[in-house]
Amino acid sequence: MNQDLSSYYHNRAKEYDKVYQIPEEQQDLADATAIFQQLFAQKNVLEIACGTGYWTEQISRTAASMLATDINESVIEIAKGRNLSSKVAFEVVDMFQLETEKRFDALFGGFIWSHILLQDLSKFLQKTVDILQPGGVFAFIDSKPVAGGYHDKRRITQTDAHGNTFQTRTLEDGTQHLVLKNFPTREFLEETLARISNDVRYTDLEHYWIVSGKVSA
Repeated sequence: MNQDLSSYYHNRAKEYDKVYQIPEEQQDLADATAIFQQLFAQKNVLEIACGTGYWTEQISRTAASMLATDINESVIEIAKGRNLSSKVAFEVVDMFQLETEKRFDALFGGFIWSHILLQDLSKFLQKTVDILQPGGVFAFIDSKPVAGGYHDKRRITQTDAHGNTFQTRTLEDGTQHLVLKNFPTREFLEETLARISNDVRYTDLEHYWIVSGKVSA
């Protein structure tokens, strides 16, 4: 069974957008879009793990500029096929390899938090601070452990010594993948992000959570 997260998303690229077609999650998507378009209006946004560009397309409608990054070229090629303006640029790069020049006043990560190992969160937070200008805005959105329907196919099947949880997922080509998928509580998110921000805000949607704030100057 494949356990490499990058290769999983490379293989899943062509079917990934089906996750945005789940009927019961359409209201959450609309609500989140409205939140992000307001939060990032006229900001120079760095998007990490942009995937196939769903959020890139939504956020770029109000952002001043946007650099969408992902470790996988296959998903970026799909993202480039969306109806995007010239103010959007793409780069194939791991977030941790990005240059730390403070040229962004906003950072967005969609459905990436759950794929970060608990033992790597401190490094992830420090990189966020290094990238953003003082007072820069950040926002993350990810899944809640909602039962029923689509989500019943993605139950936790393994937990490691650090408390990281994993799902066994099967792609349309029949291959199976062990995928890191953590489900943090509101308290954990607020406590963790308090290390870099004194302005953490949590938004509770039906299927997703959103955390946002500003890095401390």
